[in-house]
Amino acid sequence: MIKFDAAKFFSKNYVVVIGALICCMLWGSAFPCVKLGYTLFNVDTTSYSSLILFAGVRFTLAGILVLLFGSISQRKLLLPARRNIWCVLVVGLFQTALQYTCFYIGLAHLSGVKSSVLNGLGVFFTIIAACFIFRTEKFNLIKLIGCVAGFAGVLVMNLDGLDFNFTFTGEGLIIMSGLSAAMAAGFVKIFSRRENTTTLCGWQFFCGGAALIIIGAATGGRIQPQSGASFAMLAYLAFLSACAFTLQGYLLKYNPVSKVAVFKSTNPLFGALFSAIVLAETAQLLHYTTLIALVLVCGGILVINLLGEKKNKEAAFREKIRREVYRFRTALPGNGR
Repeated sequence: MIKFDAAKFFSKNYVVVIGALICCMLWGSAFPCVKLGYTLFNVDTTSYSSLILFAGVRFTLAGILVLLFGSISQRKLLLPARRNIWCVLVVGLFQTALQYTCFYIGLAHLSGVKSSVLNGLGVFFTIIAACFIFRTEKFNLIKLIGCVAGFAGVLVMNLDGLDFNFTFTGEGLIIMSGLSAAMAAGFVKIFSRRENTTTLCGWQFFCGGAALIIIGAATGGRIQPQSGASFAMLAYLAFLSACAFTLQGYLLKYNPVSKVAVFKSTNPLFGALFSAIVLAETAQLLHYTTLIALVLVCGGILVINLLGEKKNKEAAFREKIRREVYRFRTALPGNGR
């Protein structure tokens, strides 16, 4: 019997390309599917409690799916170490509770196309947080150019004629969702050294989702499934979160981060495209401000992932050469050895 070699399979170039694009397509499809979910579950989009409850049900189910798949694949029940429970709660607060409270409320006030473009800011916030808050990366000119391009795209996206169209409950909360996701990414980077990544993600989904259910239900939130299609949509929304994370986890495990991260530039594209098709928002997608914004946001992400990583590799190579030269010199006679 031939044993499956996961490292060999997931490191193949075509597997990385197809796998990463599948992740981005799944995440992109969430924008129109969440908005359809509001209708299928008769969610009152003016009731924040109902929106929070709907988000909570989805991510609690997503957490169960991640933990179920992880437990089966690793042949053991995935439980966080007692000393790491606080890590799960912190990530659950930022990754699920705060991020998706802002996202679900903001999405209820915006089109799927606009939300997907604005959501692309999350990549830039993640970089800024990593450089200036968590200090896990260094900021450079390439990253500055990429961030400026991304923020310029958001400005263009919000231009309505010569007026700047911006509301806190719409654009503001989608941007805050990206900020929360950036903080979560920084915590995950640190906490994954202490805890299994799948365990951390599955339990933070579950805990964050459960917290949203409690808050939403306690404050009067209501969701009413209208048909079997309602449950099918909920199952898909939970599945896409669980599947995309699990697949991305395998790709990141066996490949350089930059090789996988470069495909994140397609997230806003897929989100805008699926929203245009599913929600009939073609007119907004083809509007010149949307197209310019997509080019700027996706271009900024691409510049950071391609040129930024290349610069990092060159710097690492120069540092390696410098160390080797220093080691050679100190090994010569008369150099204190």
